[in-house]
Amino acid sequence: MHEHLPFLLALVAAIVFLEMLATRLRIAYPVLLVVGGLLLSFLPGLPRMRVDPNLIFFIFLPPLLFEAAWSISLKEMKKWWRIIGSFAFLVVFFSAGAVAVLANHFIPGFSLALGFLLGGIVSPPDAVSTGAIMRFVRISRNTSTILEGESLLNDASSLIIFRFALVAIGTGQFVFGAALASFSWMLVGGVGIGLLAGWVFMQVHKRLPTNASSDIALTLIEPYFFYWIAEQAHSSGVLAVVTGGLFLSNRRMEFLSGESRIRESNFWEAFIFLLNGIVFMLIGLQLPDIVAGLRAQGVPLSTAIGWGVLVTAVLIATRIVSCYAALGATLLFRPSVAPSRDNPRRMWRLPLLLGWTGMRGVVSLAAALAIPATSPAGGPFPQRNLILFITFVVILLTLLLQGLTLPTLIRRSKLFHNEDEIPEEEARRKVHKKVAHFTVDLLRRKQEQGQWSDPHLQRVLRQWETKLALPENLAMSPKVKQCYIELLERQRGFVASLNRYPDLDERVIRWQIYQIDLEEERIKLL
Repeated sequence: MHEHLPFLLALVAAIVFLEMLATRLRIAYPVLLVVGGLLLSFLPGLPRMRVDPNLIFFIFLPPLLFEAAWSISLKEMKKWWRIIGSFAFLVVFFSAGAVAVLANHFIPGFSLALGFLLGGIVSPPDAVSTGAIMRFVRISRNTSTILEGESLLNDASSLIIFRFALVAIGTGQFVFGAALASFSWMLVGGVGIGLLAGWVFMQVHKRLPTNASSDIALTLIEPYFFYWIAEQAHSSGVLAVVTGGLFLSNRRMEFLSGESRIRESNFWEAFIFLLNGIVFMLIGLQLPDIVAGLRAQGVPLSTAIGWGVLVTAVLIATRIVSCYAALGATLLFRPSVAPSRDNPRRMWRLPLLLGWTGMRGVVSLAAALAIPATSPAGGPFPQRNLILFITFVVILLTLLLQGLTLPTLIRRSKLFHNEDEIPEEEARRKVHKKVAHFTVDLLRRKQEQGQWSDPHLQRVLRQWETKLALPENLAMSPKVKQCYIELLERQRGFVASLNRYPDLDERVIRWQIYQIDLEEERIKLL
């Protein structure tokens, strides 16, 4: 393993460089990562990185799903649960079925079960790709919640299809009654195990004398524990991770300190970024083996590319059709909640743009790589290399075609912009003003009760009264903000210079620098 260490370090450096380049070019970094992985595969002399298919789900999926569940707003998900559920389950099943029928009719050697396996792999849109693109465009909070909620739950539905297809391929039969009972247990068991395990871990956080480091360590093992225990019970590990993550996220204020919340946010952001980068690079590194396997099976590369393009076209078309079907059902059954009813042109163009958001990514890669190399009968798994190659083509085309054009379409169409929605900056000022009112009222009551006679505490009251009397002080001008940040930078330099004095503990110096860092982050958000 140590002989691969320089290559692994170079791989991480390449991921970081591509992310910086993507930010500079203002495009989603998964686009450059998948292209970088493709180009990397052509370099001669690179070590062949092979991952055990049985471990690919367990290594990558639990933390990716847990972080996504931790980040989304459960309150907003409840508000839009109907459309999120229809996109996450009905659209995924429809897409997988369309791919299965297409593959069965047009790709030689593809049974219906193999078609559903491919459909389950490529049907779920990717949360990472969508989130990376949304960094560069402004969309309404409602649309953002729908896209995030869909990409969180569709992983569960697609991987359920994936699992049943593997069973059908291995046994050669599909018993509907047994499949329905198994499907029901996967749903109920996955959700139940996630809730129960989430409650247990919450009690561990609350009752044990944890600190920020141990809290972060616990959040790291939680998704793996949720996934493992659910899989041991033959239910859905994906649903257990999502449910447990949503449960803990909605109650984080109850069991995590402020320091733990700040530090775990930074840790998970970096950890998930590296996991995403590694998964995208892995498929590029395995591409030569996949192409060699295609040639060994006698499948021309041009033919395989054509099938990949055909599957991509079907996925895009089925998603757009599904979006229009969802709008039609809304107008038929609940017309009062239909979007932009007062603007018919905007209303009928919105599903077209929403259908264009279906980029594929990490989950599809992980699922394709998780296909076992051998079938239960002992021979090579049928069409494994072709499925991997088609998955790679689908991811590459959706990221390049949709990922590069979606920001421009959103900006020019303005279909995702909600005029009735309060701008985020204004909403922050309103919340800040409410906090100021609450704080001043509380401090005045304390002062009247004689609990705030200390001069330092009275100064705190005067500061908050000033903020309330001069609301414009709540929002710093860019010039004042820059001056304050420069002051903090000078403070950091001065505190760092104090470390030359032998009588000052370096831990105290680091703590003071950390306080300045927190203040700088607070100022940036004003």
